[in-house]
Amino acid sequence: MSGQDESLIALLQLNPTVGDIAGNAKRLEQFIEVAASSGAAVSVSTELAICGYPPRDLLMQSKFVELAQQSALDLKVEMPSLIGTPTVPDTSRGKPGNGVVLLGNEAPVKVVARKQLLPTYDVFDEARYFDSDDRPGIARTLSGPLELGVTVCEDAWQVAGQTPSEYDADPIEQLAEWGRQGVNLDATVNLSASPYHSNKIQTRLHVARTAANTLGHPFLLCNQVGGNDDLLFDGRSLAAWPSGDVVVAPSWKEGILLVDIHNPEAARWISMESSDDELLHFEPGETGDGRHDVLEELSDAVVVGLRDYCQKSGIKQIVLGLSGGIDSAVAACVAAEAVGPENVLGLSMPSRFSSQHSMDDAKYTAESLGMEYASIPIDAHHSALEQHLAQMLENGSEVAQENIQARLRGILVMAHANAQGRMAIATGNKSELAQGYCTLYGDMAGGYTPLGDVYKMEVYGLAEVFNRRAIESGKKPPVNASTLTKPPSAELAPDQRDDDTLPPYETLDAILKQHIEHGLGADAIAEQGFDHTTVVSVLQRLEANEHKRWQMAPAPRVSSRAFGQGWRHPLASNHDWRR
Repeated sequence: MSGQDESLIALLQLNPTVGDIAGNAKRLEQFIEVAASSGAAVSVSTELAICGYPPRDLLMQSKFVELAQQSALDLKVEMPSLIGTPTVPDTSRGKPGNGVVLLGNEAPVKVVARKQLLPTYDVFDEARYFDSDDRPGIARTLSGPLELGVTVCEDAWQVAGQTPSEYDADPIEQLAEWGRQGVNLDATVNLSASPYHSNKIQTRLHVARTAANTLGHPFLLCNQVGGNDDLLFDGRSLAAWPSGDVVVAPSWKEGILLVDIHNPEAARWISMESSDDELLHFEPGETGDGRHDVLEELSDAVVVGLRDYCQKSGIKQIVLGLSGGIDSAVAACVAAEAVGPENVLGLSMPSRFSSQHSMDDAKYTAESLGMEYASIPIDAHHSALEQHLAQMLENGSEVAQENIQARLRGILVMAHANAQGRMAIATGNKSELAQGYCTLYGDMAGGYTPLGDVYKMEVYGLAEVFNRRAIESGKKPPVNASTLTKPPSAELAPDQRDDDTLPPYETLDAILKQHIEHGLGADAIAEQGFDHTTVVSVLQRLEANEHKRWQMAPAPRVSSRAFGQGWRHPLASNHDWRR
């Protein structure tokens, strides 16, 4: 502990793998060793760092909880460290706690805090798994003079008015009241696994500043980074002072944020990924507007989501259909960056309705990215099925004839996935999934949907980002002008265009955002200048295609409300959207 700075706290911004208790423990020990050698007086992990967040129903296995807690207590550390872990229930009929243990102290190892506020909204269902505590914690590091308030994630959000409804308690206010009664804390820490969505940094700045101002001392939040299932965690651990100054760690990177609680300017970032990223320092009053490129951030988010899903699932290679359209081109860009272009196979599967420029565009994207490519025409298979099903198709809908092509392509993609040990990815975007412009067992086939929470117009924005990155690194832009400018079409029928039956995507995206993310109904959306009949048709299609979304592959959550855990609409319903 030579060179220890008693005012220096290390926030361990870790990317844990859910369930990998031994692997997470090893990483924590490595991080803590680096923090100690850097002179920190105490280190702080993320929420449930020992088992990863969210562990979901693993928490219902008592042996899992016992192993996690014991592994946290057995960590080989020499410096005081606050580690997030599930804790064993107090009674045989109780639930675990979302807890924090203090290690490496001269005092006996012990649980110093359990989460008080258990969210049950949006993607959260923590009351299913945990019992809450009735107070925040206090950690006294006997090997140094630091006394710290200890909170866990949601515990800090009530004071800033950022919870959907008020809880019975406010842990930050409780700590502030203790301070007024003579309990003098040097700082309060928050072990967090706060999921990402676009512009989340602005909300976190508000939460951190409000907490620091209420407490009258520095507030430090250590946030998880990386992707687990459909949830993304952007890191951006931070420290806020009552003055309004905030220091924020880089996004999407593992590392250690070293904070001198007496001096915001002395904060340092230690990357665990050989990165040259720098800290952001927000002056009092700065809200975060204009300090980050939204589309760049969105690109990083979907890449991290797919990358971590593959790495944590043991998936090495990917296959996808390349149609020559914007969605499959951008999905290919995401896949190439996530697992390396040499591990991605793009299949062009033209039918009699596929245009030559679409086939050329698909090949161009594959060659520009340096990925593997194959062209497999499906017309012979398509014609054979049409002949076999001629009588049925003659009296059936046009959709039945169109979907044969999509499902033939799904068969080919999945055959390559199974034969070559690849994961197929679906290429649809949020706008299409909302309107049912996707085919079950066809273009929806796959293990992951990297663009499933990205609206159509955002997909075009991502194409520009990937093109710019390619040009900056001396490569050809992977999405060519033809792909960017041609009218969107599934090319399942002659001269077919998406806007034959859908409003322009600019209009469609705006309507969907107002309803999905802001909860507005048809009348309220129409009052913003949209045609009421158009709005009703969009919402009716949204409802009619819920059965497809129940069967979609997981998608990384990048918006404030994504299809998946946070979208709990009935599968069968008949709401009248005209009212």
